[in-house]
Amino acid sequence: MKLRVLSIVFTLCLLATAVSAQTGSISGKLQSGNSSIELANVGLLGTSYGNVSDVEGKFLIKDVPYGNYTLVISMIGYETIKRKVALSAASARLNFDFELTEKVGQLDEVVVSGTLKEVSKLESPVPVEVYTKAFFKANPTPSIFESLQNVNGVRPQLNCNVCNTGDIHINGLEGPYTMILIDGMPIVSGLSTVYGLTGIPQALIERVEIVKGPASTLYGSEAVGGLINIITKKPGSAPQTSVDVFATDWGEINTDIGLKYNMGKKAQALMGVNYFNYQNPIDNNNDNFTDLTLQDRISIFNKFSFARKNNRVFSIAARYVYEDRWGGELDWNTENRGGTEVYGESIYTSRWETFGIYQLPTSELLNFQFSANGHVQNSFYGNTSYNADQYVAFSQLTWNKRLGDHDIVAGAVYRYTSYDDNTPATFDSATDTNKASITHLPGFFVQDELVLNATNKLLLGLRYDYNSLHGGIVTPRINYKWNSADKKNVLRISAGNGYRVANVFTEDHAALTGARTVEFKGELNPETSWNGNINFVKKIYTGKNTFIGIDATAFYTHFTNRILPDYETDPNKIIYGNLEGSSVSKGFSVNVDVAWESGLKMVAGLTVMDVSVEENGETSRQILTESVQGVWSIGYTFRNGIAVDYTGNLYGPMRLPVLGELDNRPDESPWFSIQNIQLTKAFGDKWEVYGGVKNLLNFTPASNSIARAFDPFDENVVFDNDGQVVPTPDNPYALTFDPSYVYASNQGIRGFLGVRFTVK
Repeated sequence: MKLRVLSIVFTLCLLATAVSAQTGSISGKLQSGNSSIELANVGLLGTSYGNVSDVEGKFLIKDVPYGNYTLVISMIGYETIKRKVALSAASARLNFDFELTEKVGQLDEVVVSGTLKEVSKLESPVPVEVYTKAFFKANPTPSIFESLQNVNGVRPQLNCNVCNTGDIHINGLEGPYTMILIDGMPIVSGLSTVYGLTGIPQALIERVEIVKGPASTLYGSEAVGGLINIITKKPGSAPQTSVDVFATDWGEINTDIGLKYNMGKKAQALMGVNYFNYQNPIDNNNDNFTDLTLQDRISIFNKFSFARKNNRVFSIAARYVYEDRWGGELDWNTENRGGTEVYGESIYTSRWETFGIYQLPTSELLNFQFSANGHVQNSFYGNTSYNADQYVAFSQLTWNKRLGDHDIVAGAVYRYTSYDDNTPATFDSATDTNKASITHLPGFFVQDELVLNATNKLLLGLRYDYNSLHGGIVTPRINYKWNSADKKNVLRISAGNGYRVANVFTEDHAALTGARTVEFKGELNPETSWNGNINFVKKIYTGKNTFIGIDATAFYTHFTNRILPDYETDPNKIIYGNLEGSSVSKGFSVNVDVAWESGLKMVAGLTVMDVSVEENGETSRQILTESVQGVWSIGYTFRNGIAVDYTGNLYGPMRLPVLGELDNRPDESPWFSIQNIQLTKAFGDKWEVYGGVKNLLNFTPASNSIARAFDPFDENVVFDNDGQVVPTPDNPYALTFDPSYVYASNQGIRGFLGVRFTVK
């Protein structure tokens, strides 16, 4: 019996030895640069054999049966590695060292806006925020203007309850302080600040870059509060055909079409068409005015790229926009345009643009960039007409040279602006005639990006412009960047100067509603600002293969000579003048980008700011500026291929332009939030269907946002000899018709449905 037991035990040992002899192990170490990669997933494709790397980047997969496998190494933020391996008696113990490469994405996109040359976002000494087409697809809109509502620290602001024109605020500063560029060219300025962000076909947009804080050293006037650079697709990398159509249950229809085609053997072209139509008057707040301005808009864009020797760059683009927009009393029609019986605001806009870049055929890197645009507006605000023409030509020659540790960019620029309208802005009292305002703005700039060592970089810049009306203006800046050896921590410190030459009527359409008269207070001198920013970026890789990116910024901007519209001294006027004091914009913002291995992604941001005005020893908050802003975008794709996106924003109270002390409307807006949800389903690699709900909470401003909407021509308002409103039983709060009391759209909840078709 004992002999039998011993025999069985001996047999089992032999079997165990035989089995163990048929298995092996795979080990190794993972690193990126000089850093070990912890918590990376390492496994054999199609099997349950796997492990994660430890704090030293080491991994071990043991007891793997002999055979041929595919070893897969994955980590969020890094390119996935796949390698064929074979375990056998001759190679039962495999050991590998792998170098992981960071993905270009998340916090490391290529950017151009900060330094006028393509660099990795991580390497740029100037903090640049990048938003790709995927970000904007999470909440589709008819224009890039509306799409920016989900960008932290950026807010599309409506300036009129009737015509719904608006501008873009960055860190609380109004639209005139924001420069808009397409492919680096400042083609949207002055009059077109109000309309230039509508009609850009989103099918052609590759990404949007945003720089917060003065950028006048590189871009000149208007880049005081920041800049938004819309980068369009290159014809060579764009889809062959793309179509995106969606509609809402309010009756809005938006169509984007992109088409790539060849022009011979050496030229490629990219055409884009955007058409937006809304012709369904809705008045849910029962004030007899349209809640949403009716629009009929078409935009045609064409970009050409030419092949040249030595891969030198040459591209040129053109865009044309026409829009017919109106809002007002529900019974208004075109026969009432400019009349006094039915109130309406009707705006015809015709705009053309062209821009391009040509690399000179020299041994030095010389680029000639150019842009030109013309903007013609024919409009009536009630019975107040506003007709304006603006023409801008811009040219820039830049030279880029690397000398040792110095990367130098220098350039000469020239801008010509001609502006004419039928208001006092261009009226020559000496000759009693209208005279176009013509401005010449030549200048030059130089910047030196100095690499101090592997972790420290310094950028110095200086610009000089000569304005034909105001003389010379100097704008310096300095930027410092430090990064840790593993590049997971980046610190940027920036300081700079910005300036702006104002053109009042091109910036504030509240002045054109006919509700208030306009008054100038002395000669308007250029505004100047000094800004300081501290930016910190951190990448974190946690357990369960989760990536967290944190981007935090503290900012401070001090203005002198600031031009602000004064709504409060006289409720019947808007008074423009240089501030006899100072203005400050300060605060902090933080963006958090989280990606889980499951596919769940979240981008969230918070900005807390204080924009104040100090004059005559008194300090007050700036009108129509929120103290708190929050944004978020959460996306997840289920196994059945359905993707869900939940986006939204949150705004704190803003001070509102009430009409005097008797005005019974709140002088502050409430907290409010606009939230949206979308479902998307892809069918193959060509078709995509999406739909959802916008403004889930159905938030709209109070129904009395338009003061005395029932009397838009002030026929029953009594004025005294000084032009002040006299309270009467019919008008106890001494109000006049005024649509400038606006902080959010009157458009409530609505559903939408769309389809995309793409041929790559």
